[in-house]
Amino acid sequence: MDRKRTLLISALILAVGAVLTALVFMTEPTAERSGAVRESAMLVDVTGVERGTFRPRIRAMGTVEPAREIVLAPQVAGRVTRVADGFVPGGRIRAGEILLRIEPADYENALEQRRSDLSQARSDLALELGRQDVARQDYELLRDTVGPEDRALVLREPQLEAARARVGAAQAAVEQAELDLERTTIRAPFDAQVLTRNVNVGSQVAPGDALARLVGVDTYWVVATVPQAQLRWLAFPGDGEQGAWVRIRNRTAWEPAEARTGTLHRLVGALEDRTRLARVIIEVPDPLASESETQGPPLMIGSFVEAAIEAEPIRDVLRLRRDYLRDNDAVWVMEDDSLRIRNVEIVFRDAEYAYIARGLSPDATVVMTDLATVVEGAPLRLASDTTGPPTEGAGAPGAAGSGVSDTGGGT
Repeated sequence: MDRKRTLLISALILAVGAVLTALVFMTEPTAERSGAVRESAMLVDVTGVERGTFRPRIRAMGTVEPAREIVLAPQVAGRVTRVADGFVPGGRIRAGEILLRIEPADYENALEQRRSDLSQARSDLALELGRQDVARQDYELLRDTVGPEDRALVLREPQLEAARARVGAAQAAVEQAELDLERTTIRAPFDAQVLTRNVNVGSQVAPGDALARLVGVDTYWVVATVPQAQLRWLAFPGDGEQGAWVRIRNRTAWEPAEARTGTLHRLVGALEDRTRLARVIIEVPDPLASESETQGPPLMIGSFVEAAIEAEPIRDVLRLRRDYLRDNDAVWVMEDDSLRIRNVEIVFRDAEYAYIARGLSPDATVVMTDLATVVEGAPLRLASDTTGPPTEGAGAPGAAGSGVSDTGGGT
């Protein structure tokens, strides 16, 4: 009996607990959102655009190459007996300077032999001319008995022609021997720098052997690559006009302020194999900076340099930093404290600026700040309390200007 009572009381307690728990969950208060949503204007920084005529600089990368390069080779064989002191790798040589000599004894002997042959041929010709007088006298006596076909034989005309031919051949042999002897002295063909030298005193050389590699020092080339779309903005020389000016810098080896100047020289008629970019040749005078009036450090063949090519003028356009150009060539503009999206027409762009022909007002206030929510008409307010326009970027709204933009090539 006591056990039944205990179980009944326990079951009653559990039932009362379950009912109380259910009541607690059923009567729990629910949180409700109340009050109006407050919409606030986005904080932005703004800038203006420049209007005018600009000459941007198209930035390209290129490699320094010699404009003139030869492999010096002898035209006669022999042993090298003398090498000039300045004929060493890195040496500077002048046009006509003697670089080396080949032993001339064999060629001097050959010249004496050819001169002797010439004297003998001239003597034979003189004798033959004497025989011509006798032959003419005989012909006068036998004129009536000699037919026309035998006239030349009687007058010894073939013998005379043969004697004259031997004199001509001997004269040519003498001239060739003199030329060979002269070629034992090898001279610099132009003002050059020696890059490599492959011979020394005692070397045995033959025609065609590579003696040295020389490059001209009057002019070097910078072969650079630019996008095909930018070729129409480049001015190449023609009709006596000079090509566009180019500023060349080597950021690896030179000081930041150091640079060289050159001019646009030629357009190579083939695209670069891997990049499919167009190749242009930039001409740099006095590349080794040997003249006193040359400003800047010397160029080194094979170095990788940066070239800023002055483009043709872009007239009556608006210039805006590319950082403020949005997707699909759109510009965010602040008008009446609201966001406006303007699609613009860009005629040229480089690494820093976009040049706009249409779609944007010269007095537009361009939004510089990146926005998380871009909706036409969204409210905006300036982040700064100052009323004046910021000086960053392209300048104050509506500012006009012109000049050269030292910027890099874009896509």
